[in-house]
Amino acid sequence: MELQARDRNYEARTRASFNKQGFMHHLGARITNLRPGFVEVEVPFAESLSQQHGYFHGGVVATLADVASGYAAFSLLDPDASNVTVEFKVNLLAPAEGARLIARGSVIKPGKTLTVCQSNVFAASGGNEKLCATALATFIALPGKAERVA
Repeated sequence: MELQARDRNYEARTRASFNKQGFMHHLGARITNLRPGFVEVEVPFAESLSQQHGYFHGGVVATLADVASGYAAFSLLDPDASNVTVEFKVNLLAPAEGARLIARGSVIKPGKTLTVCQSNVFAASGGNEKLCATALATFIALPGKAERVA
């Protein structure tokens, strides 16, 4: 499904919003691919993001699933709107073991108020990717709700 952005400056606005998130800076996350209704986010492995077995912590995996989906939805919003997560469900499918995590979020059903998205999170090393989580999430649009100034 080819989705159309309502804001011709969606890319700059989406990246600017993402860059306001201190937690994304803390994780070392960055947007690596962006188009209307789709966002890819990557995080390099760091010991500070690991759990007791040396894998990425499940909280990091879930965060990336949420953020990739949320910004996929954000990319379709009107220029004066922001959004927040209403709910999400994540299935952890395999240990998140790799040099980096890649989360790919996409819009399944865009809406004026609620948007439903899916995301897949992969643990990657070299040229190999292993699916480690999948998520389904819903986001609510907040028309006229400005984000805080960075």
